[in-house]
Amino acid sequence: MIMLGFWLLMAASALSLFGAFFHGVIGGRMYMENINRTDLEPLSKSLSLVSWHVFTIFLLVGAISFLVVGFGLLSTIASYPVIVINLLGALLFIFLGLSGHKGLMKMPGAFLMATTAVCGFLGATWLV
Repeated sequence: MIMLGFWLLMAASALSLFGAFFHGVIGGRMYMENINRTDLEPLSKSLSLVSWHVFTIFLLVGAISFLVVGFGLLSTIASYPVIVINLLGALLFIFLGLSGHKGLMKMPGAFLMATTAVCGFLGATWLV
């Protein structure tokens, strides 16, 4: 089970790293194109960009966390906050998607965050 735990943590890390790249680079460009077309004040546009990339940073930190836990450089308990944040993020996507923000259900966020949380949890559990 230890090897399976390792590979599940590597999968969680890969999902987070893919998410960070896609969200930060591709999604960031698309997002800013849309934001720049609005009538928002310049400061609001800047703060919106900061908020966008805080999530990108979370994804990158999550990827690194799963990686170092998988290689035994940190205790498995270090991955639990990242697992919980991914689970809550997935639930937030689903809740908002079902309560009027239907566009969220077309995005991969809920699936990727839920899959990352499950892989991370099972990997951390089976690594011990």
